[in-house]
Amino acid sequence: MSLVETRDRIVIAAVEAFGTRGYDSVSLDDLAAKLGVRKQTILYHFGSKAGVFEATIDASIAQVGDAMQLAVVGRSGWAAVEAVVRAVFRIALQDPARLGLLREVTRLGGAWSQRVTTLMQPLIDQAVRFLDIEMRRGRVRQSDPNLLLVSAYSTVMGVATEVEVLRAVGVEPSLRETVRRRRELLRFLEAALH
Repeated sequence: MSLVETRDRIVIAAVEAFGTRGYDSVSLDDLAAKLGVRKQTILYHFGSKAGVFEATIDASIAQVGDAMQLAVVGRSGWAAVEAVVRAVFRIALQDPARLGLLREVTRLGGAWSQRVTTLMQPLIDQAVRFLDIEMRRGRVRQSDPNLLLVSAYSTVMGVATEVEVLRAVGVEPSLRETVRRRRELLRFLEAALH
């Protein structure tokens, strides 16, 4: 196995571990055992647990960013918003640990959150420009585009990823319920934006 393949395997396993169990609950020994490698192999590639976590953040932001960018190609107005929501829900279904990792970064705060903000800044700037243009064209209700983006992001990520909260209100994390949540969220956002 090549060094690149080993590094990629470590990142994939770390996303799963950190995204489902949290940063504090995962040790490099656990990760090494899961991968069938020595802890020194992980340290060779990343230097520390923090280095592994940084790599998972970078990979997750890249994947989510790519999915969002691809979703809006050739779309404008409500179609673009709907496509982004669908892309986030697709990730939530296919790779829930990836969004769980981003939620974990938010919980940890500090330098980790700053890293996410820095990596996402180009997407944030693009989304704010999009909302501003849509407002000027009269297709989105006039408001502060920055606050609108934060509200939409929080709502979408919460509905897509907060399984514990959803269970508390009687919503089970099944495929059928996920599709229903997405449909209801899209109705809510469309009403809020117009």
